[in-house]
Amino acid sequence: MMKTAIIYSHSATKTVQAAKHIKESYGKPIDDIDVDSLNPNDLKKYDMLILGVPTWFDGELPHYWDELVPAIEDLDLKKQKVAIFGNGDQVGYPENFGDAVGLLAEVFESTGATIVGHTSTQGYTFESSLALRNDKFVGLVLDFENQNKMNKPRIKEWIESID
Repeated sequence: MMKTAIIYSHSATKTVQAAKHIKESYGKPIDDIDVDSLNPNDLKKYDMLILGVPTWFDGELPHYWDELVPAIEDLDLKKQKVAIFGNGDQVGYPENFGDAVGLLAEVFESTGATIVGHTSTQGYTFESSLALRNDKFVGLVLDFENQNKMNKPRIKEWIESID
C-alpha cells in the first residue's frame, strides 16, 4: 500500500482548511505532518507527499518552507510523487498569483521527485504565476479571498487526478 503524508503549517489557517478538505476527500490513510516539525529526511519514508504552501507577500515561500529548502535539495526523492496545493489572491496579487506552488515544485523537481496534480487555469483571472507550466498550474491553487466556494469542488477534482 502506498504510504502518503500531507505536510503543511498547522498554524496557517487557510492552508489548514484546505488540508482538512483534502484529507476528507483522499479517502485513504494519510499521515498529517506539521512542516514546522518536519525532518526533511523523513520525506523519503513516503511514496506520495501532498504539500501545502500559501504564497506570502509578493510571491514568496513562507519562512517555514524556505528554511527547509537547502536540506530538501540535498535529498534524492526520485521514488516520490509530490502533489502541491497552495493559496493565493488573484485580485490582490495578480502578478504573482500562487507563486509559492511553483517555487516549491522547483525545489522538489531538483530532487528528482515526480510532480503530479497539474490543474487548469480556467476560471481564474491573474497576470502571471510561477506556478504555470504549459498553460496549467503545477499544482492546485486555491483563492480563499475571491473564490472560496470553488475550493471544495477544485479539491475533489484535484484529488482524483493525483490518486
